[in-house]
Amino acid sequence: MINCPCGSGKLLKDCCQPIIQNQKDAITAEELMRSRYTAFTLADVGYLMKSHHSKTRPIKEKKNIKKWAESVQWMGLTIINKTEGSAKDTKGMVEFKAVFIENGKLDHIHECSLFEKENGKWVYFKGTHQ
Repeated sequence: MINCPCGSGKLLKDCCQPIIQNQKDAITAEELMRSRYTAFTLADVGYLMKSHHSKTRPIKEKKNIKKWAESVQWMGLTIINKTEGSAKDTKGMVEFKAVFIENGKLDHIHECSLFEKENGKWVYFKGTHQ
């Protein structure tokens, strides 16, 4: 049994995997954010593109994103703050810190991610690095 990389404390098969494999939708913006982090740890660029808003989806960067995601060792995710993003909302923000090792050095991404519902499903719209 594999624990979910998102840090929820649940098993991967009971947490992000069903969302990534399109077996269920993310109910909240935080669930989508956690599933996207997990997809980065798996270098699942197909899911990263699918869960990205159609207006801001970086299709041309797909190969570079996959190469980078595969090149780092993911160490963990911390949710710092969130506003809105519940099942009844249409927009939400999740502030997080994702820690990784790149070229032997510890680094992190600290971002406030904005999410919106597109066709009734949560998608990543854009992020602001902190």
